[in-house]
Amino acid sequence: MSKLNDDEIRAWGGFLRTHARIVRELDDELRAAHDMPLGTFDVLINLAAAPDEMLRMRDLADAVVLSRSGLTRLVDRLVREGLVERRRCGEDARGAWAVLTPEGQHALAEASPTHIDGVRRRFLSSLDGLEQARLGDLWDKLRSP
Repeated sequence: MSKLNDDEIRAWGGFLRTHARIVRELDDELRAAHDMPLGTFDVLINLAAAPDEMLRMRDLADAVVLSRSGLTRLVDRLVREGLVERRRCGEDARGAWAVLTPEGQHALAEASPTHIDGVRRRFLSSLDGLEQARLGDLWDKLRSP
């Protein structure tokens, strides 16, 4: 079994630790300011960006990187809170749409400035414009098969 070299450890370990810290801090900040977990924000922002502010549940699960069962539980809670509505998918009786409600739009609009400020303070402000562009290129490269 081969081991990671020092540069590989720094690259991989740095990503994992930085991601975990930033996500935890953004979640804490959204909860404190808006009583909204980061997972809820992620669902709402993905729905807001979708055509007609709706996504099939399986596509939403992929977008927010949750298991289908985890997303179902989260969407069930968001439906109870009035932030999301569930609609049957006409062409697939087993499928369902998650749809952003006006209440969800309002909650997202309220929380977005807090989240954007947190992302800028905790991540983007550490990088100059060239570094941000280069990092974006690297993420694109890693996303490609």
